[in-house]
Amino acid sequence: MFGYYFSLALRSFKRNKALTFLMVLAIALGIGASMTTLTVFYVLSGDPIPQKSDKLFYPRLEPRSMNGFTPGDEPEDQFTRYDAERLLKDKKGDRQAFMTGGASSVESEDGKIEPFRIDSRYTTADFFPMFEVPFRYGNGWSAADDESRARVAVISKALNDKLFGGANSVGRDLKASGNTFRIVGVLDEWRPAPKFYDMTQDRFTEVEQLFVPFWTSRALKMGTQGNMNCWGDSSADEEGSQGPNAPCSWLQYWVELGTPAKVEAYKQYLANYSDQQRAAGRFERPTNTDLHNVMQWLDKQGAVPGDVRLQVWLAFGFLAVCLLNTVGLLLAKFLGRASQIGVRRALGATRKAIFAQCLVEAGTVGLVGGLLGLVLAWLGLLAVRQQPAGYADLAHMDLKMLLATFALAIVASLLAGMLPAWRAMQVTPAIQLKSQ
Repeated sequence: MFGYYFSLALRSFKRNKALTFLMVLAIALGIGASMTTLTVFYVLSGDPIPQKSDKLFYPRLEPRSMNGFTPGDEPEDQFTRYDAERLLKDKKGDRQAFMTGGASSVESEDGKIEPFRIDSRYTTADFFPMFEVPFRYGNGWSAADDESRARVAVISKALNDKLFGGANSVGRDLKASGNTFRIVGVLDEWRPAPKFYDMTQDRFTEVEQLFVPFWTSRALKMGTQGNMNCWGDSSADEEGSQGPNAPCSWLQYWVELGTPAKVEAYKQYLANYSDQQRAAGRFERPTNTDLHNVMQWLDKQGAVPGDVRLQVWLAFGFLAVCLLNTVGLLLAKFLGRASQIGVRRALGATRKAIFAQCLVEAGTVGLVGGLLGLVLAWLGLLAVRQQPAGYADLAHMDLKMLLATFALAIVASLLAGMLPAWRAMQVTPAIQLKSQ
């Protein structure tokens, strides 16, 4: 029967082209607007490392002075160098790493490419296995390289393509920030969105192109970039605000914990460490620690921009308005065929059959509207990618969102067709036949 009802729907479209066009357009506009914003929201709110996001944790401590203290304050978002180095040395997690962002100027070996600046990351050895960073060539450096301040580097695929034409550059030299590094690894394609491991900078940009051991970067005085919060006299440290004992938080710290028992043990370790530091006179505020996994941390940091959330609500509100218009148009169309429906009823068609026929027709409108809405959504995403926002180039529709577009269009049109279909099946055959 579905095929028969579908053929009736197509015939009905031909008889009422203007009305059909208005219904399809209403559905398409609502679907196009809602799927554009929903796709952007879906991309920005996704799990950047789904295979182990529940095992990676971002700890927080409270190292600040009592100046400006308010009970109930959140702990500091970043680590001081002293605390990061202590926790790394204690090795209470399965893996652990701390890091900060930087910027470097790079020169090509043959001098054919003008020196250019790239984003860098200064981190420790566990960064690569902990975050399961994919490699095209080579691998990351070792903990021994960290300790020896080795001049080694991992570079991105993009930088490798630019400097070495995509060839295996492991073992070759790279000149960055006036220093020469030996390349030990080249990344494959890797772009977590958002860039969860450092939420202090633009969260949706591409990953850094150069990775260097943290202590090597400090020994070479390589430039850093990112947020820093100081609360004391950082000049007392011989290296200033980035020195080992400076009262400044500027490092991101991550730990991998494989079981719930290890998570609880680590929470207790953070509390004990905080108590020890306060007893030693370093920490002044009451013990205040936190431990969030990846998705909890992203939620805590408001990874999805507020304007994107607002746009989703506005788009679905617009879809609701479009559906109300579609309801009115379907009512006009179905009730305009009251005489035909009356004849069908008189010939033995049940109310259930009339209801089903009208719903199939509404669903067909939704299917066609979904096709047009998909085109409008594609144009909408194209417009999003022209914006200056950091997440703009991520706005692409995958297969899941493609299927969701058609599902939403059909479901929306069926919901819009419920009332008109119910009204149509209430048509009384005798009255319609008498009027004829």
